[in-house]
Amino acid sequence: MPVQCSSCGQNRAALKRPKTGHSLCRSCFFWAFEEEVHHTIVSGRLFSRGETVGIGASGGKDSTVLAHVLKVLNERYDYGLKLLLLSVDEGITGYRDDSLETVKRNQQQYDLPLKIVSYEELYGWTMDAIVKQVGLKNNCTFCGVFRRQALDRGAMMLNVDKICTGHNADDVAETVLMNVLRGDIARLRRCTAISTASDGEGAIPRCKPLKYAYEKEIVLYAYFKKLDYFSTECIYSPNAYRGHARTFLKDLEAVRPSAIMDVIHSGENLSVREGVKMPVQGTCSRCGYISSQALGLPKLGIGKHHRLHGKILAQQPLTQEEERKLKAVDF
Repeated sequence: MPVQCSSCGQNRAALKRPKTGHSLCRSCFFWAFEEEVHHTIVSGRLFSRGETVGIGASGGKDSTVLAHVLKVLNERYDYGLKLLLLSVDEGITGYRDDSLETVKRNQQQYDLPLKIVSYEELYGWTMDAIVKQVGLKNNCTFCGVFRRQALDRGAMMLNVDKICTGHNADDVAETVLMNVLRGDIARLRRCTAISTASDGEGAIPRCKPLKYAYEKEIVLYAYFKKLDYFSTECIYSPNAYRGHARTFLKDLEAVRPSAIMDVIHSGENLSVREGVKMPVQGTCSRCGYISSQALGLPKLGIGKHHRLHGKILAQQPLTQEEERKLKAVDF
């Protein structure tokens, strides 16, 4: 027997929400999903009227849904925002070049300006070239450092007031688990923040309007709305540490659907014992960008630095071979 929508009671239900378990028709699901994002934006005070907001657009489901929903809500509730798309080309053949084509189509579909910045343009290296140098083990560490700075630099080119990213509830919960497993208290306190801002030079505030949206519901929204998005996974990500946290979280969710939100709330309510010394975020002594170290080189593991780190801090001359290898992390 067909199940009726538990919201309107008139239409036939098209799905059962993974987040709440309610059976909804498409129209009611769209409205509920959008209203929850609106509530997140309003309660978190993410935007102010007249701001220029850059949307981190990768062409994937999260950023595509984010761009679509922000455009809808900006018009529905008259936020008064100027929305722009900002993409980063990491230089990953067979992955990013294809996804950027999706972003370009999104630009036309949503009628939003688009800016693309590339690793090669900013740093003189592509991720393909970096992987050839460092191998597959630590490549995501390098990409994370490069990507964060690339978004900031692109945002400064566009003169935006805020950057929006498509991080969803699953992403936040995974990050909480990763930081617990690493014993990284400093990042554990910051990772659940819906809006982050730093005092470093050129730092632009970032926010996560989809922080409480389940990944499964984002997929359902994109599917039923027939949004144009790119679904292929990064060819280097299967080697990432995050993958283990993701697998563990999915196993927890299968047993307890509320596990994702439970993990997020645990991270939000974390308190650190008084007197515990916390790392102080500063700036890189060479480039001036935000860094937790004197020199902004990626950490390749707990307590591990690039092997040239000490030599650079001591301002000792590097050989030509060392300079060549350092280009993968020096910006």
